[in-house]
Amino acid sequence: MTTYGLLVFEDAEELDFVGPWEVFTVSARLREAGDTAVLVSEHPGPVRCNKGLRVLPDHTFDDHPPLDVLHVPGGRGAREAQLHNPVVTDWIGKTAERAAWVHGVCTGTFLLHAAGPARGRRVATHWSQEDTLETLGDVTVVRDVRYVVDGNLVTSQGVSAGIDSALWLVGRLHGREHARAVRRYIQYDPAPPYLADEPV
Repeated sequence: MTTYGLLVFEDAEELDFVGPWEVFTVSARLREAGDTAVLVSEHPGPVRCNKGLRVLPDHTFDDHPPLDVLHVPGGRGAREAQLHNPVVTDWIGKTAERAAWVHGVCTGTFLLHAAGPARGRRVATHWSQEDTLETLGDVTVVRDVRYVVDGNLVTSQGVSAGIDSALWLVGRLHGREHARAVRRYIQYDPAPPYLADEPV
């Protein structure tokens, strides 16, 4: 049984956790093995995310089940307010020590750096924040890659890269064929209508 815990907070980027949530919950449905995904927040009650989506967490820091996978999204809240919230960073640090895997998306890597799990590690983050993260020190920012795996830490660039890394993670946990089945179920096969390398 695998339990995924996805941290949510004010001004979290919606798709940074909703995309992986889709991957984790479809994985749980296909496995029929008692896997579960839960939203965890510092406080009970609705959380308003970066674009205005409101979500209701399942648990607070004090009452969540043991987590096999800790997921940390990015967004304005990650790189501004929560970065300086010791309750959140302490919880991330302690929970990461007990989790089998830690998964960060976009500027969630800033929170993982502040909390400790990303220090001394190779990481990815949103392209616009790579220089800023690097100036914090004690971290190697890997550029121009969708996601980076360093030990039990998986970090990725934003939004769709978070889905990519979540698919990699369920494949690592439950096998590549299972990850392919999840990808097929959610019909995840990106085909952007406007490609950067199209001739003008």
